[in-house]
Amino acid sequence: MSENSTAPTPLLQLHDVSRLLAGRCVVAHLNLTLDRGSVLGLLGVNGAGKSTTLRMITGVLAPSAGRVLIDGAELREQPRIARRLGYLPETAPLYPELRVSEYLDFCARLRGLRGAKVTQAVSGVIERCGLGDVRARLLGNLSKGFQQRAGIAQALVHAPELIVLDEPASGLDPLQAVQIRALVRELGKEHAVILSTHLLPDVQACCDRVAILHQGTLRYDGPRDALGDDLEAMFLRIVSSDTEAAA
Repeated sequence: MSENSTAPTPLLQLHDVSRLLAGRCVVAHLNLTLDRGSVLGLLGVNGAGKSTTLRMITGVLAPSAGRVLIDGAELREQPRIARRLGYLPETAPLYPELRVSEYLDFCARLRGLRGAKVTQAVSGVIERCGLGDVRARLLGNLSKGFQQRAGIAQALVHAPELIVLDEPASGLDPLQAVQIRALVRELGKEHAVILSTHLLPDVQACCDRVAILHQGTLRYDGPRDALGDDLEAMFLRIVSSDTEAAA
């Protein structure tokens, strides 16, 4: 490697990002990076600041301070770069009166696809997300597991480079949760994926990196394997030590 060569720019960079809500600091001085081909588990108890962080990453919320960069471009200055993201919020943005294929067609057009590209994209995500048997059914009549699959499909339909998933396996039965985790692992082979969760099995099954948020502060950021085999014990140790220090 030559001396003048440089490392590739991370797809996602958060530089000293903070967010105030109603005068309270929900996320404080957060620094994170994410490369393509990696699945980052954003882990924390309820109220840790995970969903707020995801909303800042996707441009739904502006940081009170700091910068969010997508492939080196600041999201605040170039908001159109958000088209390179796919986002599944905690509650999937579904229209219950639409059929699965109609909904995904609509989402593809919202993302700027036209003509034959729409048909190709919709067919691709229906197959990838296992929606073939329900493509003609109304979203409102589907099980929670299939609704989550449809929510993930809308986040993928425009082939984004970064996929952001907020609690995708929450509320699912054990079989549905296993199927969603398998899908997330598959996505991590080609995309950069952020998986926000408070469920440790999600992290163990899907993620190669872990970031632990507690009370809006980043308490750990590193390889999942570095936490050892007992992820639950290590997570509780990190959170408990932080709580005791604040007391």
